[in-house]
Amino acid sequence: MPLRRALVAAVLAGIWATGTACTPGTVTGHDAAGPSGRRGAADESFFVEPGSPAARQAVAWRAAGLTADAHLMDRIAARPQAEWLTGPNPEAAVRDRTTAAAQQKRIAVLVAYYIPHRDCGAHSAGGAPSAAAYRSWIDAFAAGLGDRSAYVVVEPDAVPHTVAGCARADAAQRYALLAYAVDRLGRQRGTRVYLDAGNPGWIPDPAQLVGPLRASGVARADGVALNVSNFHSDRSTSAYGKRLSGLLGGTHLLIDTSRNGNGTYLGPGADLWCNPPGRALGRAPTRHTGDPLIDAYLWIKRPGESDGTCRGGPAAGRWWPSYALELAANARG
Repeated sequence: MPLRRALVAAVLAGIWATGTACTPGTVTGHDAAGPSGRRGAADESFFVEPGSPAARQAVAWRAAGLTADAHLMDRIAARPQAEWLTGPNPEAAVRDRTTAAAQQKRIAVLVAYYIPHRDCGAHSAGGAPSAAAYRSWIDAFAAGLGDRSAYVVVEPDAVPHTVAGCARADAAQRYALLAYAVDRLGRQRGTRVYLDAGNPGWIPDPAQLVGPLRASGVARADGVALNVSNFHSDRSTSAYGKRLSGLLGGTHLLIDTSRNGNGTYLGPGADLWCNPPGRALGRAPTRHTGDPLIDAYLWIKRPGESDGTCRGGPAAGRWWPSYALELAANARG
């Protein structure tokens, strides 16, 4: 990138982490990524965080005279994105986000991400120190929700990691904890709960997920979330999800479209899911899916936040301005 942009990005990247302000904001109608990365009219159902890293990056770049880059960054800043709860005390953050959304009569999108042995010790390692601590954490999360409107994605990767053979996690205990989360969060009047079920590239045969998902309470969830933090196209993810849904008696789907505008990366190297080059923003978040089985397309992974320390990226979940800019620039208009 040009030197001036690199200097600004380097300074800001050292300041901004994943935690952001939760003040009310609005959605603008332009530059919403539509099907296959095309931009279209925005769906104002979901809450947009005006103090997000993307919003602050756009402000900083405008102040530095980088107006073209700032305009591209608006494509991310103006879109609803999930807030990930990853630390030991979720109640206040959940309450703040859902309250801000409720003030605008919008829906908060949240991710519960604190299962013991999270990410099987990989880039996003961490989580609760024990099963009892996790149940208490879920109770606090639920208390923060109150009766306000929210979509909650429960524990990305937890089920597929276990199916794939994560030796760190006790499968029976993990599924029981996920079922506890589904049941406890689902008791909140305004909350819709979606249990993560991976993506078509990880567990290619969805039949392998059926037993684990049932043990994890999927029958009592509002549906499953697919393609979280991944890059599979809407078409391939939808086809996979419908096969899985058929095996589960018609469970509904959420699809993460935050970075799938160019589909999956087919280039050389390992960890093709980790900060792959040449990707693009996908379809804008919306409940108007045109498919009765798909409840919403959402930006669950926050575009511009790193997948981990691969391909020059910062730690998982950290803001990476140059990667965010590439995603926005590659979105088809």
